[in-house]
Amino acid sequence: MNSQDNHLLETIKAGFVPVHPAGWMFIAIFAVVAFLLKMIWSPLGWLGLIATGWCVYFFRDPNRVTPMREGLIVSPADGVVQKITKCVPPNDLDLGVAERTRVSIFLNVFDVHVNRIPAEGSISKLHYHAGKFLNAALNKASEENERQSVKITTPDGMTLGIVQIAGLIARRILCDLKEGQSVKTGERFGIIRFGSRVDVYLPPDATPLVIEGQRAVGGETVIADLKNAEPQRVGMKH
Repeated sequence: MNSQDNHLLETIKAGFVPVHPAGWMFIAIFAVVAFLLKMIWSPLGWLGLIATGWCVYFFRDPNRVTPMREGLIVSPADGVVQKITKCVPPNDLDLGVAERTRVSIFLNVFDVHVNRIPAEGSISKLHYHAGKFLNAALNKASEENERQSVKITTPDGMTLGIVQIAGLIARRILCDLKEGQSVKTGERFGIIRFGSRVDVYLPPDATPLVIEGQRAVGGETVIADLKNAEPQRVGMKH
């Protein structure tokens, strides 16, 4: 195989995005339903095929290039930075009663739903809370919805929290972590099925480097830098 053939092969391979293991069962169900619909009436089969394609797209798990440096905190999810606010973290996280900066990232049904570790450290606490399925865009969703809370302690003793929040359509949060586990920045750790939100509670005095309305890329977008004293940014629509 010559270099031109190798380049063509690599180009084709680059076009195929891996699928998260949690999606194969749903893809199979969609495909079977599409086949049954085709047996009933051919146009319905095409609709089923489109729905199956969307299911494959939803569970895509693309590789990411994560910036690596001490102090960087990257986005744990793809989506829009919906809200940046100061608030007391939920008791689930065991982060104390002092206010921290919370960065809320909203994922719609077209975003990648695989979640990633925002900073290197160890998992110091996990807590699952069974709750409601309100619209994840609502402020009260952080307190009332089904959620999985994750506390991370960095090598230098700083703490931060991640909360996977189920949404109006989401009905299943998957988290592969265990307490005491060591994690690296950008590693995959779970997925939320069909629309959701992820909150990040930054370490004390950390200044966010993202702005409301900005689109974040999980595992790549730097949302804070603990080694940087840059003031909080503001945004302007154009």
